[in-house]
Amino acid sequence: MTDAAQLSTSLRRGTLEFCVLAMVEREDSYGTEIVRRFGAERSLATSEGTVYPLLSRLRRVGWLDSKWSESPAGPPRRYYTLTDSGRAALQHFRTEWVSFRQTVDRLVGTEA
Repeated sequence: MTDAAQLSTSLRRGTLEFCVLAMVEREDSYGTEIVRRFGAERSLATSEGTVYPLLSRLRRVGWLDSKWSESPAGPPRRYYTLTDSGRAALQHFRTEWVSFRQTVDRLVGTEA
């Protein structure tokens, strides 16, 4: 893995779960849909092998809930919903993220 790829991986590692929570906050989503939305963002593109274990972990910690729903085409889909606990975690992340981002921007000279 190149240094640039390692940097991208490190930056994404701690934020993907909160990106998932934010996606689900807007509307219930199923796994493949979440993978596609990540794929539309060049710096966040990831695989099902990353997203599905992440969704399972977020369910286990109580930040997401899920339900099966019939699909208009194909097998039933598991839709993920943000729980109250997940909403609180996302709000806490947003607060911390702003402060963290401002500090990093100031230190590395990328302030707007």
